[in-house]
Amino acid sequence: MTQPLVMALTKGRILKETLPLLAAAGIEPLEDVHSSRKLIFETNRPDLRLVILRGSDVPTYVRHGAADVGVVGKDMLLEFGSEGLYEPLDLGISRCRLMTAGFPDAPRSRPRLRVASKFVNLARRHYANKGIQAELIKLYGAMELAPLMNLADEIVDIVDTGNTLRANGMVPLEHIADVSSRLVVNKAAMRTRHSSIDALVKALRGAVEQGVAA
Repeated sequence: MTQPLVMALTKGRILKETLPLLAAAGIEPLEDVHSSRKLIFETNRPDLRLVILRGSDVPTYVRHGAADVGVVGKDMLLEFGSEGLYEPLDLGISRCRLMTAGFPDAPRSRPRLRVASKFVNLARRHYANKGIQAELIKLYGAMELAPLMNLADEIVDIVDTGNTLRANGMVPLEHIADVSSRLVVNKAAMRTRHSSIDALVKALRGAVEQGVAA
């Protein structure tokens, strides 16, 4: 019997917005993924299984073939690279912007900026391209606290409404990239299981085109 396809989904907001797309494509988990403590879920299709992961882990699972396909934010692909992956579809969900941010009156002419971010690779490339020397400080959350506590001059983070920045006296400064969630496919799986994956991509593309994610 052929092994089912494994689809890695990103937990949190992306998962919440992915499930309606899957439903429109005829795919539904057999259990409530939000209330269950499980990480692997069977679906109404015996040929497809879901696994719920942190966003930063999805490209790794798909790249190494532990999952055949995945749903992950473009920010993670930009940060960790997309080697070994195809990116056939922009799902149009969880849209936001990756930006630098800081205090509006802070000088930017200093010889070296201290920058806090969980996107250290992206941040390093951004500042290098602008000819700015940046000391990168890796944090995993509450980025706005870093300038407030004088740990960093600026941050690089995802900006949605900008409300958290404003509440802490900061503003977005420079746009780095627009972000949305993408369908990614393991390159080897695309060759060996092309018909199954192609059918899945087409079904999800149809859901996107119907405006299910709008």
